[in-house]
Amino acid sequence: MNGQRRPGEEYRNVPVLVLGAAGFIGRWVARSLEQGGADLNLAVRNRPSAEAVFDAYDIRGAVWEADLANLQTVRELLRTVKPAVTFNLAGYGVDRSESDEQAADRINRELVGAVCREIAGAADRKGWHGQQVVHAGSALEYGALDGNLDENADPQPSTLYGRTKLAGTKLLEEIAKARQIRALTARLFTVYGPGEHGGRLLPSLLEAARTCRPLELTAGVQRRDFTYVEDVAEGLLRLGAASARPGEVVNLATGRLTSVGAFARTAATILGIPREGLKFSAIPLRPEEMEHSPVTVERLKRLTGWTPPTSLAEGIRQTLAFVSRAVGESVNGNSLNLRPRSFV
Repeated sequence: MNGQRRPGEEYRNVPVLVLGAAGFIGRWVARSLEQGGADLNLAVRNRPSAEAVFDAYDIRGAVWEADLANLQTVRELLRTVKPAVTFNLAGYGVDRSESDEQAADRINRELVGAVCREIAGAADRKGWHGQQVVHAGSALEYGALDGNLDENADPQPSTLYGRTKLAGTKLLEEIAKARQIRALTARLFTVYGPGEHGGRLLPSLLEAARTCRPLELTAGVQRRDFTYVEDVAEGLLRLGAASARPGEVVNLATGRLTSVGAFARTAATILGIPREGLKFSAIPLRPEEMEHSPVTVERLKRLTGWTPPTSLAEGIRQTLAFVSRAVGESVNGNSLNLRPRSFV
């Protein structure tokens, strides 16, 4: 770990609001904040299902059930909680079944504007000198750009999710500059780890290892900046405590590209999946598949003195260990019984 201070220490007793707290990344941000002693407020869509997640991840805080598509509800929540800093991990469109354009615009753009305007109109919390809003952006905002993905590049998003996330990023920048609030966007890339939605690459590999069934994959040539979810949470906390220009955009990634095929083969070795268990080229690439260049992380280094340290193999091992503890079984002999007898 490159930084000197333990992540989260800056947030002790600081009132923090996490939007989308029960989601894949939101739960890890909440967990890190809770471990750092923050005065934690968790905004969720469905309280019973969210509380089950929080129990599994050892997260404790005040839980607020709120429909984030209702902007008046969001404003009232901010006025009630009075957070010093708000982490926005809410998003619409990551799941391919989410294709409603109005919902995407409401959550990915209008929600960001509502949060920033409400924060701008509230009294700044004395004693907190970090960011007032940390917004999670997306690599899909860039689209298919050539060359290194630098924050100053001209984005060319090609998907509904990418377009609406970019609109949210631009709105945050506009309001932050005009109203002089401390707010930034952290652009996230291919995040993996415990809590991922089923059907994504690592959960599919874990399921293949558990069931001893072959996994159909693309050719696996597309390259991604795979970043372990605990590193992403730590990076968001570090950026939240950093000093940045109003509306600044920061790539939160490793700066290293790995092919999907290499990721799958590394996971297969750890999970005990034999070579014949990976069926490369069995399915086509999706039309919207993004092939991007290396990610520039110099701004992240400048603001935090840190970059994500977890290697691919270690992140997969940590995911396996966490999932094994959570479900109380092992895969093929490595804590989910990971030494398969045979694949059929």
